[in-house]
Amino acid sequence: MGAALRRIQAGNALTAFGIGFTVPFLYIYVAQVRGLGSMAATSAFVAFALGALVALPLTGRVIDRRGPVPVVIGAAVAASTGALSLGLSTGIVPILLSALTLGAGQAVMQPALATMIVWCSTPSTRTRAFAMQFFMQNLGLGIGGLIGGQIVDESRPGSFTLLFGIEAVMFLVLAGIILTVRLPRVPSIKDAVPKDPSQAGGGAWKRLLRHKAMVQLCVLGFVLFFACYGQFESGLAAFGTEAAGISPSTLGFALAANTGAIVVAQFVVLRLVEKRRRSRVIALVGLIWTVAWVIAGFSGLGHGSAMMAAAAFVSTYALFGIGEAMLSPTLAPLVADLAPEGSVGQYNSAFALVKQMALALGPLGVPLGAGVPMLYIGTFLLVSLGISWLALRLGKQLSAVQDNPSSVSRVVAQGSAAAPAKVSEPVAV
Repeated sequence: MGAALRRIQAGNALTAFGIGFTVPFLYIYVAQVRGLGSMAATSAFVAFALGALVALPLTGRVIDRRGPVPVVIGAAVAASTGALSLGLSTGIVPILLSALTLGAGQAVMQPALATMIVWCSTPSTRTRAFAMQFFMQNLGLGIGGLIGGQIVDESRPGSFTLLFGIEAVMFLVLAGIILTVRLPRVPSIKDAVPKDPSQAGGGAWKRLLRHKAMVQLCVLGFVLFFACYGQFESGLAAFGTEAAGISPSTLGFALAANTGAIVVAQFVVLRLVEKRRRSRVIALVGLIWTVAWVIAGFSGLGHGSAMMAAAAFVSTYALFGIGEAMLSPTLAPLVADLAPEGSVGQYNSAFALVKQMALALGPLGVPLGAGVPMLYIGTFLLVSLGISWLALRLGKQLSAVQDNPSSVSRVVAQGSAAAPAKVSEPVAV
């Protein structure tokens, strides 16, 4: 790992550490500490997601034209401003505006940092680089949440202001670190898809939507994020507390088990997946999550003791974590390898937008999880099987280099100038 990549990863970890201080306590802060009620807290989450959905469609083009560094710095400053003002706000309007700014800043950072990692890596090192990013993010979030939980006190609003202040400082630390990163003046992304002259017309989004493999990956990504991250703190939590009788403390243990599974399994899993076809790895994740939903369903049947139900529920979150650890070195490098030359930022932004849309729609599972629990489990069991089907279908659209770069990178490196022809280019749907 080069010096530039090490600094990017360090900035990622510190930012995640700051976010971990506040994310678990945002609802309590708005609803109880500021006394604004549950509707105001829900509105804050909506504003947070809305900021991301508004900013991301414009982000990719700026990254590709101006480079990722100024985008990361601008997003970090915006997020820092939003975090600090959120910690100082007492009324609903300032809180919503702060959440909107914080959500936009955090969302814009994701594709910009991903583009920096792509620029600083090669096809042979990219998988491990993104696995390291995911590992550091989860470690930072876990440690931040643990320490934040020891600081926060519902009877002292100042303790929450301190948490948001620490988060704001971490964003500025990220900006400072990124300023020291030396990126290639003219980035050359090895094995990138060449520009296709026939695709030159139209806007960046129109060209992306004509790329069949990328469109299929975005659909798959939406289903993945909706079925996993979109349910963690909404539908699955509602199912656990209403149908399975899980206590809030057990839910906390389940979330900790998810983070722990990622931290412990990440590099063990990496050795197993980095030399295998990406489409089949994603398909396997679908099967693992199918098992997770079956176990979650068992916890809600009421046939065992409360301890058995709790153990089953915690195991569900741990299995989701193993699947996440398999996806982290798979999805982001695949997006980069699908991107035509000069469009990595646009493709990263599009995929980040898909994720935010899935997260925003995730709470739609709450009524099913709380009111019709077994239908909820059955629905997401089928969705998980659908992930496997979509992944195998995507594999048919990928070239050998895109689906398994480790097995052919040496051949491509030694091949003739005609080698890029093996890489599938954007085609009309």
